[in-house]
Amino acid sequence: MQIINMKIRKRCVSGKEYYYLEHSIRNGDTSEKKEKYLGREIPDNIDEIKREMLDEIYAEKWYPLFEKIQKKFSEEVKGMPASAKEKETQTFAIKFTYNTQKTEGSKLTLRETADLLEKNIAPKEKPMNDVKEAEGHKNVFYEMLNYKKDLSLEIVLYWHGKLFESTKKDVAGKIRNYGVAISGSKFIPPSPAEIYPLLDDFFKWYNKNKSKLHPVELASLVHLKFVSIHPFADGNGRISRLMMNFVLKKFNYPMLDIPYEKRAGYYNALERAQIKNEERIFVQWFFRRYVKEYERYLG
Repeated sequence: MQIINMKIRKRCVSGKEYYYLEHSIRNGDTSEKKEKYLGREIPDNIDEIKREMLDEIYAEKWYPLFEKIQKKFSEEVKGMPASAKEKETQTFAIKFTYNTQKTEGSKLTLRETADLLEKNIAPKEKPMNDVKEAEGHKNVFYEMLNYKKDLSLEIVLYWHGKLFESTKKDVAGKIRNYGVAISGSKFIPPSPAEIYPLLDDFFKWYNKNKSKLHPVELASLVHLKFVSIHPFADGNGRISRLMMNFVLKKFNYPMLDIPYEKRAGYYNALERAQIKNEERIFVQWFFRRYVKEYERYLG
């Protein structure tokens, strides 16, 4: 387990005081230290300096792993025949649909989801809404894969509308105009009056940073920022995970499926990031999950 500590150290040299920002990372029995000179006084923007130093350290630690994953993944895909690529996409679509729907309360099993999406065999004695939303999710997933333009509010509203057109027509593709709460979470979503300004800020941020941030970090932040705005009455998590995978695919990185069995850590990272207003909490969880998912490319 990695433990990170950051402290301000004061050193006296020839009677004069100097300040340093010291960052130590402990991995098991080993420890590594990095430091940054701050000056004769602690700067007023010390929190910003801490964030910048963390960004540098995280980039050094994670980005080479992401690049290796992307390279090996691209080589693997390049060598696949078209039929194998199609099968891989279908397999991912089924698992992704199952896990994202199950996380939101669907009663369908993985086998039932596969039979439904592959063979059009609907399970018996399962909620019809779960069946329809699984079918809707698969359709939206494939539309997302084939979408050639970039993220916009228009396309997100369209995806949401397609996801719920057969089950919740009253909220499908519509921004909520009332307050909501998230079951089991301490995080309180923004009020209706805040949603459109926050969405406007979100897409401005995305367009400004999509060419600056690493694609894996961009994907994690797209998910976190959008789900935290919580613009819909239902389906915020599902749409955010679709947007996340849109970004990964756009930059030719393998997409990420968050297993239902890992939902506790996923929800915990989301909530802590939201409550503490510290995006790095979720970003670091995402980085670890991404590397764990694709560690086969790192051997």
